[in-house]
Amino acid sequence: MKKTLAIAGTAVVAVTLLTGFGWGRHHRGTPDPERIHQMVTWKVNDTLDDLDATEAQRTSIHAVKDRLLNEGQALMEGQQAARAEAVTQLESDTPDAAKLHALVDARIDAARAFAHKAVDAVLEVHRTLTPAQRQELASEIREHTGAK
Repeated sequence: MKKTLAIAGTAVVAVTLLTGFGWGRHHRGTPDPERIHQMVTWKVNDTLDDLDATEAQRTSIHAVKDRLLNEGQALMEGQQAARAEAVTQLESDTPDAAKLHALVDARIDAARAFAHKAVDAVLEVHRTLTPAQRQELASEIREHTGAK
């Protein structure tokens, strides 16, 4: 459970970074996917070291991480395209309200779909860990988050 929660936390951090908030940005303010990948990989490796993960577990969990980061990158690219369309609409003398509302709906749907993929990834990692590793991870997360 702990490992699952750590991976979930890492996924949330990755999504947050990929969508344009926080670290991993060039000086121009655009997210740097390579930097994000490095940071998330470092955190995952650190957690796997703490859990004494086997090579098979590491391989499996890194595959999940890479898949989720790639999907997060696609989500970010869709966000950039939606922003560009929104700006185009707002530059118009008569912005199309239906198009703007459709952009919002599409971004919400994309974020929801990604969140479901993240949950599936967490469940996949959960199955990869031993019960002892899950317990250790849950304790560590509780300690760091103040959760009871």
